[in-house]
This record gives sequence, structure tokens and C-alpha cells, in this order.
Amino acid sequence: MTKMKLKPGVVTGAALQDLFAYMKDAECALPAVNIIGSHGANAALQAAKEAQAPIIIQLSNGGAHFYAGKFLKDGIQAAIIGGVAAALHVRTLAEAYGVPVILHTDHAAKKLLPWVNGLLEHGERYYAAHREPLYSSHMLDLSEEPLAENLEICRHTLERMAQIQMTLEIELGVTGGEEDGVDNSAVDNAKLYTQPADVLAAYDALRPVGNFTIAASFGNTHGVYKPGNVKLTPSILKNSQDEIRRLRGGGAKPVDFVFHGGSGSTPEEIREAVSYGVIKMNIDTDTQWAWTRPIKQYMDEKSPYLQSQIGNPEGEDKPNKKYIDPRGWTHLGERGMATRLVEAFRDLGALGKFEL
Repeated sequence: MTKMKLKPGVVTGAALQDLFAYMKDAECALPAVNIIGSHGANAALQAAKEAQAPIIIQLSNGGAHFYAGKFLKDGIQAAIIGGVAAALHVRTLAEAYGVPVILHTDHAAKKLLPWVNGLLEHGERYYAAHREPLYSSHMLDLSEEPLAENLEICRHTLERMAQIQMTLEIELGVTGGEEDGVDNSAVDNAKLYTQPADVLAAYDALRPVGNFTIAASFGNTHGVYKPGNVKLTPSILKNSQDEIRRLRGGGAKPVDFVFHGGSGSTPEEIREAVSYGVIKMNIDTDTQWAWTRPIKQYMDEKSPYLQSQIGNPEGEDKPNKKYIDPRGWTHLGERGMATRLVEAFRDLGALGKFEL
């Protein structure tokens, strides 16, 4: 299979749909990494450079607020501003790193619709000036609402997004566990498994309107868990693809699926999900640990040099500037995060599939 050639920068519109189609044919997917600041964005860009593949960089509402600064108390406005700042940061550096990026926002429940709408206003202004949207895609997670309401709000939002060539990600069923302040650890087990009929309903509601991806639940769980402790059933994705192809026609994999709660999954589970049309796997918990671990090791090893600005085991008048400079230990976190993301590219079958 000929490698797909991509140019650096943010991938949007028809180019994004071409990328999704290629990944389904090539049976590979991309890691979607949640960031909360420029350091995470830079680590993600470096990982994509090393993997020679595109990457999905995304922000949750909480992550976007943190990007703007927790000093700002108006949560929705701060998250809008932070989301814009992050997008402009990634757009500025993607070409410097020489990598293609899909810019995305993560879970937005019904109460966070003002955040998405605020970002869309900025996206519409950006589109008017540059003929492409600020972000590649946004996600609405209305899985807690009745299916009909979920799809109606998604359809209405997609009508607006389609005008600026954006893609919508929706959620059907619930991803278990806890992430970014949303706790689904006690959710009804049945809601962890999306039914093919629901996927078909979403397909019928959204296909005439614009481009979309579906985060369908097949036992996925956010947070930390040992592989095997969560009962994943990727065959749900295959059954959904088969049902839609049988009833509506189209290619072998008519739906672009998203794998949420990917941290801790076995390579076998990941490969199976990808073979059924998953083109994106969210990874957050694992990259948080990959970031924190080397910094903790540094703090433990250099502890005698981190007690004051002056004075260490080498002498009471010896300066500690080179040890306390955040540029030294922050980069260790960036390096750890980038290394873990390259591993994710490998697990998702993306290595060697692209030409940058």
C-alpha cells in the first residue's frame, strides 16, 4: 500500500476525511493526546516528528481553562480563551516541527455547550480570514441525555460546523471511570456497551448533514487499570459496521470510530479495535504518568540541591541555580511524554504508514 503523503500544519475539511479513509484502509489509528499547556503540545509535536506520522492534539474544557490559567475565574470564558491560545500555539509550531496535526476538543457535556459555541464563533472568524477553521473538530458528549436529544443537538451543531468544513465527534453509550471531573465509575454496566441500532440511528441523523466520528462504548474505561481488568468487546464496532453496510450500503467500514479510555488497553485489544474502523484512540492517563515519573525521579535524586537557592552537599555557599531552573526538569517530562506517545503510535499501527 502506498504511504499517504501529508504536509505539515493543521489538517481540516476534505483532507481530514481523506486521512480517515486512508487509516481505515491501512488499519492504523492515531493517538489523541490531551494537553493542558504548551509543554504538552510541544511533547506531542516531537512525538509525531519521531514517529513520522500525524498526531491528534486535543483539549478538554478543564484542560483549556488550565491552558489559559487557573487565575481566570470565569470558567467558560477562560476555557474559550485557552482553547484559542492553544490552537494558535499548535498552528504556529506544527510547521516548525514538520508534522501534520488534527486539532480537537474533547468531551463537552450539555452544560458545556456554551464553551463549544464560543470556540465555534472564533472558528467562524478564523475561517472567514483563512478559508479553514481554527480547529479540525469538536466533540459533543451528550451520552447522558436520551438518544433522540443527543442526536438532535449533535445534528444542529453539525449543521453549523459543516459551514466551516469542521468534523463533529459524538459519543454513544458511556465511557466508564473518571476523567477531568466527570465520574462514571458507578454507571450502569449496560451503558458501557453501545448497541448497533444506536450507531445506525446516529449515522442516519448525521450523514446527510456533514462529517462526523463516533465514540461508541465497548467497555472502555477512563483512568488507571490493569489490562484485562476491564471487559472490552471491540466486536460491537464490527457488528455496527456490518449492520450499516447491510442496510445503507457503502464501504466495508462506513463509520469512523473513536476509542475512548485507551490507557491500559492491551496491544491485542487495540489492534482488534483498529481493524474494525477505529481511527483515533484517546490517551491521557498514561501520558500524565509518563510526564510525572521522570520529574519525580529528578526531584528525588536532586533533593539535596533543591532545599534552597544556595547551599548543597558540595558546600554551604554553592549555588543551586542549575538544579532549580524549571527548564531542566520540565524538559524531562516532555521527553517522557514524547517517548510514551511514540509507543502509542506503534501500538496503533501508524509507524511507517505516512510520508511527511
